[in-house]
Amino acid sequence: MSAGSAAEQSAHNGSAGNIPDQTGRTAVVTGANKGIGFFTAAALAGAGAHVVLACRSTERADAAARAIRARCAREGVRASVEVLPLDTASLDSVAAAAKVLGERKRIDLIVANAGAVHPPESRETTADGNELVLGTNLLGHFALLAGLMPVLRRSPGARVVSLGSMATRLSSFLLDDLQLEQNYSPWRAYAQSKIAVESFGFELDRRMRAAELDATSVVAHPGYSISGRTPRIPGINEPSRMTVFADSLQAPFTQGKDRGARSVLAAATHPDAVGGSYWGPRWRVKGLPVKQDPAWQCADPATAKRVWEFAEQATGLRFEL
Repeated sequence: MSAGSAAEQSAHNGSAGNIPDQTGRTAVVTGANKGIGFFTAAALAGAGAHVVLACRSTERADAAARAIRARCAREGVRASVEVLPLDTASLDSVAAAAKVLGERKRIDLIVANAGAVHPPESRETTADGNELVLGTNLLGHFALLAGLMPVLRRSPGARVVSLGSMATRLSSFLLDDLQLEQNYSPWRAYAQSKIAVESFGFELDRRMRAAELDATSVVAHPGYSISGRTPRIPGINEPSRMTVFADSLQAPFTQGKDRGARSVLAAATHPDAVGGSYWGPRWRVKGLPVKQDPAWQCADPATAKRVWEFAEQATGLRFEL
């Protein structure tokens, strides 16, 4: 079986039965209370991992934990999940979460999934003064991973998965205006943040290799995954009838978020998901997970160096490996 077809078999339905056994491993999934994060966390828990649901709303995270336990129980699996408060738009919240997580003996997997998918119409900032979408999607995870490097260093084979987007292929990248103080629009805010996220994910792997760490960084995107084509789960995914109808009209080029999670699961668990690789649906918008080539600006080391320096300045942190 070829590497591509093997990857397709892995995480075929985004379910625990189709990813490698995760027993004994600890995984942290940010934004795990809904969408891609929920289905990623559920599959990992179903495969035996202890999963930390790191979420802004502990109420919604508790609901997700209950849903994961019930989902796994139907498959005869006792899920091991816990909830940890984390708001990636707040550096104080990130620091608190990193302090708690940093006390663990090891963390085998971090899925940096949390993010702002629907940017505000006009520019807003986080409590720390950073553009809201960039702060949520990139800077919070940058700070979290910087704080967790000690535990990752003592976790042989640790892996970080960053969540990219197809939007990286559809926008230019304003390196001189990363905070979008001059050129804000909702679309640009989202696309720009995801270019920065992917750039950071690839640069993190380059720096891990340069530091000779036994850890890798992988990037994945979920294609065009929408709520109306996602299984209805009370408290997790409850689209209106109108949303289901409208999203069903897009069926030829969309998929549910449960299927979008397959690319993330492949990046997180598949043996072929080596450091620096990029995973997404075969048909770009939908399909089984395969290795792909990222947009050139996401893979450019010079661009990544500037993104990294910007992130250190914006967070006030020195990210040392």
